[in-house]
Amino acid sequence: MIARADDAATRAQKLHAEAIVVDTHLDAPDQLSTRWADVSSRGATDHFDIPRARQGGLTAPFFSIYVAASYADHGAARRALDLIDLTHRVVDGHAKDMMLAVSPADIRAAKRTGKIAVLMGIEGGHAIEDSLGVLREMYRAGVRYMTLTHTNTNHWADSSGPFYEPDFDPKKSAVHNGLTDFGKTVVKEMNRIGMIVDISHVSDATIRDVLAVSRAPVMASHSSCRALSSMPRNLTDEQIKQIAAKGGVVMINVGSGFLDARLKATYAKDPARLRKEMQELLKHQERPQRAVWTEVVDHIEHVIKVGGEDAVGIGDDFDGIEDPPTGFEDVSMYPKLTEELLRRGHSEAQVKKVLGENFLAFFARVEAVRDKLASEPPATAVYKEK
Repeated sequence: MIARADDAATRAQKLHAEAIVVDTHLDAPDQLSTRWADVSSRGATDHFDIPRARQGGLTAPFFSIYVAASYADHGAARRALDLIDLTHRVVDGHAKDMMLAVSPADIRAAKRTGKIAVLMGIEGGHAIEDSLGVLREMYRAGVRYMTLTHTNTNHWADSSGPFYEPDFDPKKSAVHNGLTDFGKTVVKEMNRIGMIVDISHVSDATIRDVLAVSRAPVMASHSSCRALSSMPRNLTDEQIKQIAAKGGVVMINVGSGFLDARLKATYAKDPARLRKEMQELLKHQERPQRAVWTEVVDHIEHVIKVGGEDAVGIGDDFDGIEDPPTGFEDVSMYPKLTEELLRRGHSEAQVKKVLGENFLAFFARVEAVRDKLASEPPATAVYKEK
């Protein structure tokens, strides 16, 4: 049953104020590294600042420690450490509004005290420079997830590739057929120390291997549904089912290319033509046609349909995308999701799950595996170049 608009608006305002809102991927550090700004001022980055975060009711953003592919062969760990330092400086400089967080308990404490809990996640597994010691040091520095690849295949995991390039060929990224033996050790060591394994940006073969090897549930920090928008960065229904079955979560990316189903509908029976049209769209338009913001909710509902109501959350990719959907342009817009979900008939409990409770429960499951593995010694495998 569809709720009346006025009822949904009133309920949404109250519910959103009570809810914990988690966003698992925000690229503010990368922007601030090239264009420093005071995040207490509106417009500090394209999509984030404290005033807009307050307006949107944002409780806990993960600042992305994004290490571009250009650092893969030189300076990757240093770049990660520079962005970790930047994140600490941002939080320390706004102690009345922000606190650094590393656990579900920290996020709940931030909500109680009215602060924004800032967490960190590495984007690009090459940031550890093929070292388990560096991986462990990143965790000690406060990093709580790692995206195993970015658009580049690294020495131990295949990427889904640079999907945005006009001549994109996924075969060029299929170097290892998934994870190497060292890559499997990386995943197991992440489980042991309690670092979340993030499969956004990796290839289908890598997802297959991660799901087979990981002892903890895994996350897609900023991916949407391939059934609604056919692009390699999105997840198939089978992948969503498998992630959910292991207690994992799919956090929805709001970039228009991740959401827009119009080409998919037009060429549903012709996958080869669909791929060609997607490439042409990216080739000839500086900015692909923007989606409508309600399509974010379409993707949320699709994950609920396929994987269940415990398997979905928000991973916007704000400050990392140039094409947010019309009507959902920055972090001030989260209340619109609450109202639309209520309007579509979802219960208040279900809405709170989507906004943050699903992620918190997932994060707790990852920590439970860490605690279970506490007696296991650190892995000592060393990457050896072939």
